[in-house]
Amino acid sequence: MKIAVAMSGGVDSSVTALLLKEKGYDVVGITLKLSSVDSCNIDIQVCCSDKDILDAKNVANYLGIPHYVFIWEDFFNKKVIKPFIEDYKNALTPNPCCVCNREVKTGGLAKFIKNLGFNYLATGHYAKIEENPKYGKIIKRGKDTQKDQSYFLALLEKEILDYIMFPIGDFTKEEIREIAKKYKLPVSQKSDSFEICFTAGKTPAEYMYENQLSEFEEGEIVHISGKVLGKHNGIINYTIGQRRGLGVAWKKPLYVIEKDKINNRVIVGEIDYLLTDRVSAKSLNLFVEPDKWEKISVQGRYKQKPVPVKDFEYKDGILTVFFEEKQPKFAKGQILAVYDNDILLAGGVII
Repeated sequence: MKIAVAMSGGVDSSVTALLLKEKGYDVVGITLKLSSVDSCNIDIQVCCSDKDILDAKNVANYLGIPHYVFIWEDFFNKKVIKPFIEDYKNALTPNPCCVCNREVKTGGLAKFIKNLGFNYLATGHYAKIEENPKYGKIIKRGKDTQKDQSYFLALLEKEILDYIMFPIGDFTKEEIREIAKKYKLPVSQKSDSFEICFTAGKTPAEYMYENQLSEFEEGEIVHISGKVLGKHNGIINYTIGQRRGLGVAWKKPLYVIEKDKINNRVIVGEIDYLLTDRVSAKSLNLFVEPDKWEKISVQGRYKQKPVPVKDFEYKDGILTVFFEEKQPKFAKGQILAVYDNDILLAGGVII
């Protein structure tokens, strides 16, 4: 069996390649060059840099497997960076990692290598693919609950599940580190990447400002009652639910309730105004049809504790879920992932 391993230059994908080679598979390493970021020159670990490509090549050489680099910068810019910029301009809070997994790193690459004659694409995600008697082939949360990455896979097209695999889904991060040390992999001590790769450690607002990608027009910070409390320096600097850094005085703690792009206003209010009993999502990507769902929960961001759902409605392509207890508003543009316990049922864009 011929397996392409998406090698990012990190520990997880390196051990993925190691484990598959140890099992006797015909393994080839593939690394995507997606940006010109050089992580040698910044203080934080990001993925997809030139250094990461070299690390991946060194690991492949160490393992004795072929290694190829695909230069997909233009493709990545079109599918991930440009939509990210447009969403932020429209006062949304996008999740480029979920989009990247669908269009580029996982889904896009899986389609590409399938046409090259590979049987599977393997990645270093902490997630699982299993056959479920009720739902068929599904994605499940990884064994390591602290590292589970199923949320980032919520937009993957269902048919991709037939030719991708996640070999480290049944391991914890600590176990993967130990394997890397045991086999003396060149990247065994390398730190994890955890920032948006193309912003090079900058916040989205800093990235947009430094690259002159958006106007940072001043506007009003307005209490939900209509009282003007102060000025903001661009609504892109604010997120729904934000409490700190508002720079306005009020008798009670205030939170960002809404970003009014049309009037260039940041709407703030007390915690009660932030709470809601529902959330809706569009462009739903279904692993399991809603008529098979029973008891579900949702996540509106990575690492969020699953929120129990008492009821849901799927109509005209829009999913609305109703919470058992009121929750802080989810940010528009983020990804809503739907679960049955640890089984990923669907993903969509929060509206």
